[in-house]
Amino acid sequence: MDTQKSKRYEVRLAGEGGQGLLLAGLILAEAAAIYDGKNAAQTQSYGPEARGGASKSEVVISDEEIDYPKVINADLLLCLSQEACDKYYHNLKKNGILIVDTDHVKSVPTSRAYRLPITAIAQEVTGRRITANIVSLGLIAGLTGIVSRKALEAAVKARVPRGTEEINLQALAAGFEEAEKLKRQEE
Repeated sequence: MDTQKSKRYEVRLAGEGGQGLLLAGLILAEAAAIYDGKNAAQTQSYGPEARGGASKSEVVISDEEIDYPKVINADLLLCLSQEACDKYYHNLKKNGILIVDTDHVKSVPTSRAYRLPITAIAQEVTGRRITANIVSLGLIAGLTGIVSRKALEAAVKARVPRGTEEINLQALAAGFEEAEKLKRQEE
């Protein structure tokens, strides 16, 4: 996908509280703005429960000034829960990218989706299910090129809890690896 033609690229990361999507959104926005020199806006919302309630993090990335910081119609939607998929799929652009975690999303409203066991990949690679958010960032950047790998690695190192940098970089690398496999399958 060539994101260079589109001036504004909208990403919605959605799932449940406790899956680390707010952190993932901050990392993606910082990778774009601080390390890749683009404009980025990040917003977030979550349900009344800290863990288990619906949550979403939105990132808008542009080479130009961003006049509205929220996602209008997502270019990319990541769903780490069934509720998120059901709730936000209708706001995905017609040719947008849908990525679902098959560990948590069983019913996908379209055949045009990347279906991966993201949480299982995180568990296998790092021993921690919570790193699924970082695996997802590698997938997103690997599939779209919306931020550079170098920028994402720098943002991960700067943002993740101290002492977890290495396992989070492993999770990120696993996401990039999965994106490469998907791209080879499409060729």
